[in-house]
Amino acid sequence: MQDFTFLQDLSTVMIVAALATIIFRQFKQPVVLGYILAGAIIGPHTPPFPLITDEHAIETLAQLGVIFLMFSLGLEFSLRKLRKVGATALIAASLEILLMIVVGYELGRAFGWNTMDSVFLGAILSISSTTIIIKALEGLGKTKEHFAELIFGILIVEDILAIVMIALLSGFAVSGGIEPGEVGRTVLGLSSFLGILLVAGLIAVPRLLNYVSRFKSDEMLLVTVVGLCFGVSLVTVKLGYSVALGAFLIGAIIAEARQIAKVEALMHPVRDLFSAVFFVSIGLLIDPALILKYAWPILIITAVVVAGKVFTCTLGCFLSGNDTRTSMKVGMGLAQIGEFSFIIATLGLTLKVTSDFIYPIAVAVSALTTLLTPYLIRSSDSVVHLIDKLAPRSLLDTMETYTKWVGGSDRQAQGNAGRKILTKLGMQIAVNLLLITGIFIAAAYLHRKATVAWPNFTGGDDGVKAVLWVAALIVSFPFLIAVWRKMEAGAMLIAEISVNARPADPGTGTFQSVISGVITVVGTGILILLLLLLSSTILPSSNVLILGLAVVVVSGFLLYRVSVKFYVGAQFALNKTLSTPPDPAPSQHQTLPLLLRHARLETIEVRAHTPAAGKMISELRLRSETGASVVGIERDGEGIVNPSPNEELQTGDQLLLIGTAGQLAAAKKLLSASVRNS
Repeated sequence: MQDFTFLQDLSTVMIVAALATIIFRQFKQPVVLGYILAGAIIGPHTPPFPLITDEHAIETLAQLGVIFLMFSLGLEFSLRKLRKVGATALIAASLEILLMIVVGYELGRAFGWNTMDSVFLGAILSISSTTIIIKALEGLGKTKEHFAELIFGILIVEDILAIVMIALLSGFAVSGGIEPGEVGRTVLGLSSFLGILLVAGLIAVPRLLNYVSRFKSDEMLLVTVVGLCFGVSLVTVKLGYSVALGAFLIGAIIAEARQIAKVEALMHPVRDLFSAVFFVSIGLLIDPALILKYAWPILIITAVVVAGKVFTCTLGCFLSGNDTRTSMKVGMGLAQIGEFSFIIATLGLTLKVTSDFIYPIAVAVSALTTLLTPYLIRSSDSVVHLIDKLAPRSLLDTMETYTKWVGGSDRQAQGNAGRKILTKLGMQIAVNLLLITGIFIAAAYLHRKATVAWPNFTGGDDGVKAVLWVAALIVSFPFLIAVWRKMEAGAMLIAEISVNARPADPGTGTFQSVISGVITVVGTGILILLLLLLSSTILPSSNVLILGLAVVVVSGFLLYRVSVKFYVGAQFALNKTLSTPPDPAPSQHQTLPLLLRHARLETIEVRAHTPAAGKMISELRLRSETGASVVGIERDGEGIVNPSPNEELQTGDQLLLIGTAGQLAAAKKLLSASVRNS
């Protein structure tokens, strides 16, 4: 009977999702809105009777939707792209979160809410919805544009900061204050986890996929990729972090593999299936009666979310050096709240520190801002044009000058060879220190488990500590050597830069050696202090410590060459992964380079009420029938370069065709009933 109930609920969800897709596609509206409205219609709060009986099962499937959506985002947003937009993402996300927390807190106090409700409201309003934005951008065909890449980067930084925020809120709710030590441990643990996962994943995962791809089996590749996705997501949850973060990270790692095009093609149908369930499940949470009861606070909070996020995100992007148009499009794309807001609201209820109305208000505001998101993204160009018309020319010129100045400063900094090398060495040292930190955190975690599992271990608790401490040092040995060697190289470079060498001055070389030596000694001391700090929870007693040090010294002497060889091999593998281009995606444009000598371009417009409107490019069979190819689409003032064969054409689209004169003539003849020349 339970299986029948689940099948009935799942059938209801998928049927309404299918109807929503058909209706909203017909009226050329974002499908995600149809999913949410469909969920509200069949939800438990909508009369005459609920059509869903087991909401828990649907919520479980919705979690799979979150995993697949974030995983797909990681596949599209590789680490190369994250590195390009990292500065903008960090500045914009930090500014948005800080200002929205303040705005939300003051808004709650204005409503007459208590301090804890106001604090949680600020936190709820500070995080945008990754899943909703992804779906909205996909529905509008804008995921490949530059402003979308900036949005994705900001969302990832927000998700990372949200994990820290949740930890801080938990401590604040219990003690009424924030413990600096708890903040440090949270940030350190999260950073170590990210560092270890990224480095280990970039070394191992591409090689695993290379091995699997030799069998030429799509089924084997899909199962392997989904297994990696679920496995890393599980590990992330077990460590107390967000499942969405784990899914995104493994997706970003797989995006560096050569098989990324094939993986994306295999994952799209799976993602679309479960994401539909996710958005319908959001609609199930909407209670019309509660929305009516708190109508004014919901409307005011919704307006504050939209205005506040547009302003803060636009300001953050602009301050980091992006032009006004791009900054405004980013701001208008991030004006909503979603899944992390639900998590924060649930945390307040679980800890019994917030009022019961906080969660339903968060759901209602999320639903309203979700409905507005596609329209805000669509209207961003119009808003920019309006600003250009109304704003004083002097202000616009000043803003343009600032953008050029920030960009010019970055290029000048990048041109400094010495600074570039120092930055690279600093990043490598930081990554190695994160790996070392993660190893000792793992040892401390194993210590807590081992004392329970093996209470009669030789030497008792002191023996367990000694074994784990020695093991952590030996495992960390390759990274410790790397840190010391890179620190020594950095010290020599700093000495070289800081002292201008003059051939006539014999003391220059000595002075450089002194500076290099001092920096190396100080850095070594700091490294030793860091090791002692990391070892504090597993450091054995003095007698056992001496024996452990002897074991470490002997092991280090014996394993030095092996450690160096291991690290060099791992670094080579990591660099090879990041420098190897992915295999090209199967495309209708693969043979275009052969045509370039005699190629021509021609623009054609899709008319209304013709067979081309609403069809995918692959359905037109243009490439196979005529040899011409669609290489670009202009839609609503936006360009889609090299569109996918699955791109659906819409009325008013400007198609950019490429081919020889004969091929273009054949293409026009084939489409004569569907298009007219522009």
